[in-house]
Amino acid sequence: MNPCRVLFICTGNSARSILSEATLNHLGKGRFEAFSAGSRPNGRVNPYAIEELKAVGIPTDGLSSKSWDRFTGEGAPPLDIVITVCDNAANETCPVLFGDFVKAHWGQPDPAAAQEAFRVAHALVLYRVTALLNLPVETMSRDALKQALDHIGTITDDGEEHA
Repeated sequence: MNPCRVLFICTGNSARSILSEATLNHLGKGRFEAFSAGSRPNGRVNPYAIEELKAVGIPTDGLSSKSWDRFTGEGAPPLDIVITVCDNAANETCPVLFGDFVKAHWGQPDPAAAQEAFRVAHALVLYRVTALLNLPVETMSRDALKQALDHIGTITDDGEEHA
């Protein structure tokens, strides 16, 4: 059986989407294949993201800030799930990608340039990725998967659900 392919999208593709990609690839090896991209990639992965991943033993080889264009054209890997991780609450514009995949939003604040903020951001990513790993995605209907992913996206860093 092919792995479930997940694309995490943000604006700059330097922090939240990178943390999500690396974490899901590490914890879901073989069952999931994760990618990340940005609508306006800044061209470099935030060094604090790399530090945070290395600190918890997650490989960082091959991580790069890249455009979502590589996931929309011919030869792009087929995607099963696309998750936006930008922060609507901060009036950050979330990218929109069209295709035959389940879409969900797991917004969270940009950790920006503070190392401690990356620990907090990664803790939320880890919580949400673990919830995804606990789903029986291989046997779920699209509607059930969408509903479960949307629910995961409502849980914030305080462990509470928010609409």
